[in-house]
Amino acid sequence: MLQTTTHINTMQLVPNHEASLKVVHKHGPCSQVHQDSITTHDHTQILQQDQSRVKSIHARLAKKSATTAAATGRIHQQDATTIPAKSGAVVGSGNYIVTVGLGTPKRDLSLIFDTGSDLTWTQCQPCAKSCYSQKETIFDPSKSSSYSNVSCTSADCSQLKSATGNTPSCSSVTSTCVYGIQYGDSSFSVGYFARDTLTLSSSDVISNFLYGCGQNNQGLFGGSARLLGLGRNKISLVEQTAQKYNRLFSYCLPSSSSSTGYLSFGTTGSKAQYPIKYTPLSTLSASASFYALQVLGISVGGNKLSVPATLFQSAGTIIDSGTVITRLPPTAYSALSGEFKKQMSKYPSAPALSILDTCFNLSAYQTVTIPKISFYFGGGTAVDLDATGILYAASLSQVCLAFAGNSDDGDVAIFGNVQQKTLQVVYDIGGGRIGFGSGGCS
Repeated sequence: MLQTTTHINTMQLVPNHEASLKVVHKHGPCSQVHQDSITTHDHTQILQQDQSRVKSIHARLAKKSATTAAATGRIHQQDATTIPAKSGAVVGSGNYIVTVGLGTPKRDLSLIFDTGSDLTWTQCQPCAKSCYSQKETIFDPSKSSSYSNVSCTSADCSQLKSATGNTPSCSSVTSTCVYGIQYGDSSFSVGYFARDTLTLSSSDVISNFLYGCGQNNQGLFGGSARLLGLGRNKISLVEQTAQKYNRLFSYCLPSSSSSTGYLSFGTTGSKAQYPIKYTPLSTLSASASFYALQVLGISVGGNKLSVPATLFQSAGTIIDSGTVITRLPPTAYSALSGEFKKQMSKYPSAPALSILDTCFNLSAYQTVTIPKISFYFGGGTAVDLDATGILYAASLSQVCLAFAGNSDDGDVAIFGNVQQKTLQVVYDIGGGRIGFGSGGCS
């Protein structure tokens, strides 16, 4: 039986500094948005919000929305950059943060980067109705010399519907395009659609970057300034910088909240300890905005699950940095959970944690040996998950298998961010492929 050994409470990450955008977890001591420890209540909230996101994705796909074309912003000459990425420390989420600059002069903002979203947005002053509390000072567009509003009649404004699912409105006073976006947990943002300068690094500056300047923002957004959209719609950062970075980016999500990863644009250079393995990138018929993969199978401790590949192929699978827990067809999840429990039978069980129902009490152990979990993708690509990508620990007495089942085998499966930990994940959209490299960060 293939196994891996992990120290549940002593995992660390060595930062990768190669002109990097740092990635941190929102609940980590490296995050600038929150420094407090996480309680069991917080973990429950994280998982409940994650479930709301998944329901929102499934509903979005059920509507069979598609993306459309739009113009991109003007970009200064530069072809590659990497910025540090960290886990954030905002209560109520399990996502990852990068710090970017917005405006002229630039103001640094901590944004969640999300491959399952297209529109980049941040809170803006003045708050017309409501703004949530965030770590950094809310962005004031009146202090940016490069800020401008997008007209209601522009092609850029019309692009919003395919990116947000909502038809944009028009300000009767200023004839400015107004966006609105709502999430699965009923959180929302409404504001002006605008252009401004986005700074990724001192040498990577994007002019006329399109984003949402939110003046009415309500929900459980935590302390981040909000979102950096990396989806496939023409309004995303990836598409707005297509000529500059050639639709190529990669990231590595750190294994622990005290560590640092990275988000890179425009380079295929491997930072992983092992060669990058590629699998074909596909597109869901219901929405061209998501990054879809072909899952052929899963093994636990070297034992391939008796689940037909057609089970994954019927609804499809997407990879999403904004979904925390990987979702599987219930038939596949049942097989995974059963085999995992069988191979973990020497450890006492623990109560379920929200959507996670395969849990163990590991408080009496300093070292835990768990079965290795591997995913098999199209193109003959096998990816072994890091030990930190297999378990989700609320406490040592409640450590759970970090997978959950969808409500129906017909719902799209989602390869979430916990399972992506320490992997260098390469999105080569132009090349039609996604790559995985083990040991991309620690």
